[in-house]
Amino acid sequence: MKFVVIGAGAWGTAFAVHLVRTGREVTLVPRRPEQAEALAANRENAEYLPGIVLPPALHITADLARALADAEVVLLACPSHALRATCGRLQAARPAELRLRIVVSLAKGLELGTHLRPSQVMAGVLPDLLVGSITGPTNAAEVARGLPAAMVLAALRDSPCVAEVQAALSDANLRVYTTTDLAGVEFGGCLKNIYAIAAGCSDGLRLGDNTKAALLTRALTEMVRVGTALGARPDTFYGLSGFGDLVATCHGGWSRNREFGQRLGEGANAAELIAHRKTVVEGYRTTAAFAGLCAAQGIDAPILREVHAILYEGKAPAAALTALMRRGLKSETTPPPTPA
Repeated sequence: MKFVVIGAGAWGTAFAVHLVRTGREVTLVPRRPEQAEALAANRENAEYLPGIVLPPALHITADLARALADAEVVLLACPSHALRATCGRLQAARPAELRLRIVVSLAKGLELGTHLRPSQVMAGVLPDLLVGSITGPTNAAEVARGLPAAMVLAALRDSPCVAEVQAALSDANLRVYTTTDLAGVEFGGCLKNIYAIAAGCSDGLRLGDNTKAALLTRALTEMVRVGTALGARPDTFYGLSGFGDLVATCHGGWSRNREFGQRLGEGANAAELIAHRKTVVEGYRTTAAFAGLCAAQGIDAPILREVHAILYEGKAPAAALTALMRRGLKSETTPPPTPA
């Protein structure tokens, strides 16, 4: 299968490197022509993925129409807030004779204003194409280096195409599972970034392992409650896109969302941090989107609510913790996974 990866940040670059290593024909399409020229000349993405050599077999071009000429699978490796515009570029550049079989999002966030998931945005702009999402506990640099990892590929229906993509993405170092719970996979990939910010705040406040363990346990329960209220299957959140991604993102020293939260816990201002960042913290915008969605749907999400207060209302992280600890006492209820 011939792949096109649109977006040359850390994750898009890492995925392109992985695909070349599996023997696939891959074209990486940066957004800016000057970035494409630099990557092609230097064979390294020093800006977003330093230290990883781009293999000679990896094609690099900013000419999207040329890249799409015989593509079968497109991976959209852009931030969630740029997804609609990227789909528009894809639609405009599509050749008349299209071999494209599926478009897969790597984004982890809801669209502000509409609260749409990545696949819903894609389906709205590209209504005639099969769309899906892939996510899981995967750090870009580790995937690029070939360290063992696992992910989950979601599409609304099982099809030979999905099975072929699963096989094409998988090798001895990356194991890909599939599911038809597209909503659950996307909600898990979104929500874990919010809870990673909370975990980072705990780290910044130096609250210790007990606090963080309790926080992540209750965050998983909240993730299940929010996701199932929005139509996802509960068992999905105990898998790679839920529990797996939550653990990795809340503990990884590489996690931008956790590091962002840590800076907040140490006393930094959220708006100022975002204004001076070059890389995207998906959890920042995602918190705003989910706060609005939960309020509109009447979904109780106290951890999410406190993270929103920290990010957008100037609430001190220590005060948010106190608010969570002083909530009314109750019995522990954890939704059981759906039997396999």
